Amino acid sequence: MSLKALALNATLKTAESQEQSSTERMIALIDDELAKYDVTTEVLRLADFNIKPGVTSDEGEGDDWPGIREKILAADILLVGTPIWMGQPSSVCKRALERMDAFLSETDAEGRMVSYGKVAAVAVVGNEDGAHHVSAELYQALNDVGFTVPANAVAYWVGEAMGSTNFADLKQVPENVTTMIETLARNITHLAALLKAKQYPGEES
Repeated sequence: MSLKALALNATLKTAESQEQSSTERMIALIDDELAKYDVTTEVLRLADFNIKPGVTSDEGEGDDWPGIREKILAADILLVGTPIWMGQPSSVCKRALERMDAFLSETDAEGRMVSYGKVAAVAVVGNEDGAHHVSAELYQALNDVGFTVPANAVAYWVGEAMGSTNFADLKQVPENVTTMIETLARNITHLAALLKAKQYPGEES
């Protein structure tokens, strides 16, 4: 069964800056692994879009979120990749999560959120400790708005505290990161295929 994935790259670097992004590198590694399971992935760099503040699906003229939302709901898998800043997910990552809050009131005829049956996973990179804290924040937020988070659905790397080496600078990807990526890809594709074949039950009529 072929699956579609959408990766949201929440780096603070824009494409225009042409700076190498560690989040982009981590997402690319995950995408390569997902391809082994016949998953087609599209990557969006959130900083390149005008995502207006708010908690609705459309905040009016100039808001790019409706198009991003459409792609999220068309995918079977959502991968959210973020750097760690001040021990937290990036600001653009948090804004995307805030906009997905609208899913709480957007339901189908059987009372299921529009995001039900979709699997979510997380990628985190940074130079300080905090990957567990950041992934916990994202897990909870994504689950709150209807996504299903499978076992070991995170791949992360953190460098030395106050260090200057970024994940994008590494000449070789550490073996434990590769193992995390392999496990993540295996688990999210397995669960996504199951949920695509059999959706969650709706409210009893």
